[in-house]
Amino acid sequence: MLNAIRNVFRSGDLNKKILFTLAMIVVFRLGSTLPAPNVNMINLNTCRVQAEGGDQAGLFSMINLFSGGAMLQMSVFALGIMPYITASIILQLMTVVVPRLETLKKEGASGTAKITQYTRYLTLILAVLNATAYVSMAVNNQIFRDCRAADGSPLPIVYDTSLFSIAVMILTMTAGTGIIMWLGELITDHGVGRGMSVMIFTQIAARFPTSLWAIKVANSSSADGGWFLFLLVLAIGLLVMVGIIFMEQGQRRIPVQYAKRMVGRKMYGGTKTYIPLKVNQSGVIPVIFASSILYLPALIAQLFPTTAIAEWVSIYFIKGDHPIYNIAFFLLVVAFCYFYVSITFNPVEIADNMKKYGGFIPGIRAGAPTARYLKYVLSRLTAPGSIYLGVVALIPTLAFVLVGASQQFPFGGTSILIVVGVGLDTVKQIQSQLEQRSYEGFLK
Repeated sequence: MLNAIRNVFRSGDLNKKILFTLAMIVVFRLGSTLPAPNVNMINLNTCRVQAEGGDQAGLFSMINLFSGGAMLQMSVFALGIMPYITASIILQLMTVVVPRLETLKKEGASGTAKITQYTRYLTLILAVLNATAYVSMAVNNQIFRDCRAADGSPLPIVYDTSLFSIAVMILTMTAGTGIIMWLGELITDHGVGRGMSVMIFTQIAARFPTSLWAIKVANSSSADGGWFLFLLVLAIGLLVMVGIIFMEQGQRRIPVQYAKRMVGRKMYGGTKTYIPLKVNQSGVIPVIFASSILYLPALIAQLFPTTAIAEWVSIYFIKGDHPIYNIAFFLLVVAFCYFYVSITFNPVEIADNMKKYGGFIPGIRAGAPTARYLKYVLSRLTAPGSIYLGVVALIPTLAFVLVGASQQFPFGGTSILIVVGVGLDTVKQIQSQLEQRSYEGFLK
């Protein structure tokens, strides 16, 4: 292991790529802590302390998670990577229903580049909308509604509410999203790993030390000063990570054999390969979908705070610790797993391509029987994969029972899935580049 790490930094190209990636991460983190113009940081810090672990933090927890805490700091990168993630998901879903996008997807590299360009445009449009909504809520004191001074008066977190000052804040946050996209593409082209994934990993991992220490501080009044609970949470987190790695690496390999055929004077085919079907074929997308859907009742309750619906939502859906909320969350994750797999994996198309090039699954006829077999296997794999995702998504709720502060528990839900997934992918890329140079893997 130590030799492999030494080989990483001895390799000239790989060494430069890693250093470049680290430099981009430093720039990204600086932008996440740099406050946007017209923000009263004294009042903002006071409101953040008052709202720690409260309902408002829970309402914006998903966006705040992907921004690494930059959202509730109202920094230049307050929107984080969320507009790009939303744009990517929208384009991916539209590829199934819009023939033009489906044609571009099948064109290869040129079509993918065009879809990427559309994703950038949509990201900027969503960034303008998100920044406008967020700044408007900040101006109207709707982000920290219960934030009060010592005399009971509300604490404004924006100095000037004129149209020009608000427009500058919106443009600054939108430009921050554009810079994040640019940094991510630079990392993809000149660094290590997928740029956007690495930046999400950085933002989430940056909150781990603070969250762990907050658990220790919250229980410092105990006999051991909170150290036992701190070590217990750390041990549980490591076990959760091991379980996630085990499930993320699990796959069903369907054997495929290609018949021999003559093309001119040369013989082609006769090879054996396999189709890897992962247990978790959908990744973390179903958890994001389910979380977004469950934020809608909270937003409706915020818009109509005096109605009976708002009172019902505040009881069952705001804090996220009610059994009805968790059952709904689990069922939505399972449902979105099946939905996402059905639109991203097309058994009929794969069966047609195999038949076109002379491929077949041993014991299964080519064509429609192959498509039915792939659909059968995929549905059986999606069942345990969806249950696994649902359980991991509910880990913060279980932590609330053990620790008493689910907002501070870092090893669960979307965060740990992204951290482990991106970490595995980045290590594989480093390993493949090392094997190209010295036939020696990173973990060997």
